[in-house]
Amino acid sequence: MTGLAIRPRMFARLFKSRNLMPFVMVCITAILVIFPLLRIMQISLTPEGLEAWKAVTASPLSTNLLWRPIANTMLLGAGVATGCLLLGGFLAWLVVLTDVPGRRFLGVLSTLPFMIPSFAAALAWGTLFRNDRLGGQPGYFVANGMTIPDWLAWGLLPTLIVLVAHYYSLAYTMIAAALSSVSADLVESAEMAGAKRSRILFGIILPVVTPALVSGGMLTFAGAVSNFAAPALLGAPVRMQTLSTRVYGMVQTGNIERGYVLALLLIVAAAALLFFSDRLVSGRKAFVTVTGKGARTKRFPLGKWRWPLFFVALGLGMMTTVIPVIVLFSSSMAQQSSGLFTNWTLHFWIGPAGTDIAQGQAGIFRNPLLMDAIWTTIRLGLTVATTTMIIGLVIAHTIVRFKGTFLGNLLSQLAFLPLFIPSIAMAAAYIAMYGTSVGPIPALYGTFTLLVLAATANLMPYAVQSGRAVLSQISNDIEESARMTGANPIRRMTEIILPLAIRGIFAGGLLVFIKIVRDLSLVVLLFSSTTPVLSMMAFNYAGLGFMQFANAITLIILVICLIASALVHVLQNRIQGWKTA
Repeated sequence: MTGLAIRPRMFARLFKSRNLMPFVMVCITAILVIFPLLRIMQISLTPEGLEAWKAVTASPLSTNLLWRPIANTMLLGAGVATGCLLLGGFLAWLVVLTDVPGRRFLGVLSTLPFMIPSFAAALAWGTLFRNDRLGGQPGYFVANGMTIPDWLAWGLLPTLIVLVAHYYSLAYTMIAAALSSVSADLVESAEMAGAKRSRILFGIILPVVTPALVSGGMLTFAGAVSNFAAPALLGAPVRMQTLSTRVYGMVQTGNIERGYVLALLLIVAAAALLFFSDRLVSGRKAFVTVTGKGARTKRFPLGKWRWPLFFVALGLGMMTTVIPVIVLFSSSMAQQSSGLFTNWTLHFWIGPAGTDIAQGQAGIFRNPLLMDAIWTTIRLGLTVATTTMIIGLVIAHTIVRFKGTFLGNLLSQLAFLPLFIPSIAMAAAYIAMYGTSVGPIPALYGTFTLLVLAATANLMPYAVQSGRAVLSQISNDIEESARMTGANPIRRMTEIILPLAIRGIFAGGLLVFIKIVRDLSLVVLLFSSTTPVLSMMAFNYAGLGFMQFANAITLIILVICLIASALVHVLQNRIQGWKTA
């Protein structure tokens, strides 16, 4: 009787208003993340899975299957994270905290590289630097008499350069959002006290934005280690493999168990980074910079360095955005890669079928699947961005307000697990789970719903991390005051938390939209003839050797991302225009 009496009390305590929200969010996150992960573990523990463990970790194949790929993966991830924090941090400081000319232009330019698919950047690199190691058409430089060594055309270095150029805008977005909330009162108080700029930077600004630095490092590291397109395109000729390319190769060739074993090992290795970075943020004192008072941003005068630093930032943006786009556009117009700027034709865009160009293939706008792919891609991006923004805001709010509690810590760990599950493994897990009917749930393979579920789970950390970085700087006193006046949780969320955090939430939503619109590794196993997407069309064209078609579709993806970025920027300024006053 005592045990029966204790159990209702436990449930009653659990479902009190304070504990209900974190409990519900833990359950939702577990359904989205833990269940697919358990499915991967279940498959890896079958007799076939145990054989895969032996083949991966303790066989003559282990060196090529595991040890070399994991060494390349960690080296690539660390290099990309370091490079992205340096470039992104420099640009965020320049745009947000200085009087550099053209701040808004530089800010927009700094977000553009993330909109270009990493496989497109890798293809652009190959278009310029490809040498004759593999035969076929050489790159532009080699075709025009230059000698390109293998270490510059293929392998770790070009992969590292391409991924840094691709992901540094992600670090910029996170750091800039945190810097924009640094109140001018803090800086001006330090200046009145006689503090030098270096003291202000390391004593005030850097401690405040440390969570954003850690977040940016985590996201760029996770993006680099899970990316398979750039390593596959630039590393395969010299047999440079990463864990993500190994996972992809195993899944694509039908070695599902080996692929899941490699995915689990990648999760374990990357989870250590998650644990230590979370301890770093959680174990430090929080700095509240957004209160009920008005706030403005302090901008430091650069003096004679205004224009030189402007041209440095402009040159960086040109090399990582404009030049790759020019290469993609020129390639989509040129009949041969050796003559990118001569003998142009519109055939790859609007040309009819049956000609001598491209083996008689018609232009992309004569392909009936293109309009379906455009509509499906935009609809998928908007749906996934909306679901992740809603779930991410609630999860981030719960993590911040319940920091230090068991449910809050558990939710924090669960919310970021998808970062360390390769997208291709997540897709395969969802196929394994929902490929056939499960109870009342029908088979979802090949449906739009499965794409949304898998993408929401896979991209949820981006929205959570963006919301967490902003919500951690909002004083709890504001929400507590509203609660004492009788405002319910929904009203507090919609009328207080959401307006204050809208810039960070929109930033997270934009990242999610762009990532799913240009994503390849997740949709490559989930797409079907009823759910065509642009990235898959570009990949299929590239696989067939029609690089001009692939680059043309990539430009369409870029235009969609540019329009989305411009709309989000306008909405941010209109909704929270008081921040620029």
